Amino acid sequence: MATFEYEAVDLQGKNLRGIVNADSPRHARQSLRGQNLTPIKIANASRGQGRAGDKKFRAGSLSIGLNREPSISSKELVLITRQLATLVDTGVPLEEALNALAQQSDSERVRGLILSVRERVLEGWRFSDAMGEHPKSFSSLYRAVVAAGETSGDLGSVLERLATMLEKNRAIRSKAITALIYPIVLAVVSIGVVIALMRFVVPKIVDQFADFDAQLPFITRMVIAISEGIGNYGLWILLALLVFGVLCWQLLRQPVIRERVDKSLLSFPLLGKLIRGLDGARFGRTLATLFAGGAPLIDALTGAQRTLTNSYIKKRLDIAITLVREGAGLSAGLKRAGTLPPMMVHMVAAGEKSGELPKLLDKTAEHLEEEFETVTTVGLRLLEPVIVVAMGIIVMIIVLSIMLPTLQLNTLASGG
Repeated sequence: MATFEYEAVDLQGKNLRGIVNADSPRHARQSLRGQNLTPIKIANASRGQGRAGDKKFRAGSLSIGLNREPSISSKELVLITRQLATLVDTGVPLEEALNALAQQSDSERVRGLILSVRERVLEGWRFSDAMGEHPKSFSSLYRAVVAAGETSGDLGSVLERLATMLEKNRAIRSKAITALIYPIVLAVVSIGVVIALMRFVVPKIVDQFADFDAQLPFITRMVIAISEGIGNYGLWILLALLVFGVLCWQLLRQPVIRERVDKSLLSFPLLGKLIRGLDGARFGRTLATLFAGGAPLIDALTGAQRTLTNSYIKKRLDIAITLVREGAGLSAGLKRAGTLPPMMVHMVAAGEKSGELPKLLDKTAEHLEEEFETVTTVGLRLLEPVIVVAMGIIVMIIVLSIMLPTLQLNTLASGG
């Protein structure tokens, strides 16, 4: 049985849109007429067929002929997961819950994807397997959590935890991006102002010293040299920086070099602590979600490992996974790996003893996220005056380079 989107008119002449399940478009029309509706358009929503003139619909649906797959954003995924968890947890059958999500979605793209998954579920597929046809929208980790929920028979609660995990990961990722964007923008603006002064202001003022017989002060000569260098070789310098940036990007794509760089970043006092905290929070929350959903510990560890961004920490966790597979405790394995925050190791040990590992992992993740937010907030507040002071020093040097020869000219003029 397929799912069709329809546009119809009721007995009062009101235009209606909705979804109907039928074996064929003809049966769909018969079903609508049985509801006293006059069908205008019938489209196979799950396959994206039937609207030859609606290009937008085809782009947002699973058009097999075009081989195009819709994808949803992280924000949409969180919303879908939360709504689905609420419906399933209240006893609504999965296929009906998916149908309700599709009907209330305003996006053709999201609606087509949900209906495609629903069609597979109606055909007897497991929910996690049905989502496997859309890896761009549902990651392997997402599907692993859902599969664990299906196996444990508590899909609603697992989806609720999954939605919470996605929200937390999205929030902490946004905070990390914000923490990086602000100083970068401030630094770029400051550099732009300095370059503008050197390129357009300083040369005009320096022309006034062309007939100056005495030797110019060192600071003035230095500023003039920098200004001439920017004017003569500015484009070449910019091109060299771009080439250097591309080369660095390509090198960082090499696993060995990326691992060395990530390892060196961990050695910085403040930056290393932030990186460990971010990856630790992400690892702890994902592990808690998978383990609480019923996934085996080894599978949960492997899934949580995939969420880490630091390649060195990720590789070191192979040691922990190997030790756990050999029968060692999780806390012993994490301690042997030696890359995650010590607090997480102690909390894992306490969770193993008390039998409340997911709960303590969640608490640890919350603590690490709060610590990250506090450190970045303080750091940004301190960074702003530092950049302003540095900008002030540079401007002061430029002003002195102009004022010193002017004072010398005045001295020579008064002495003459």
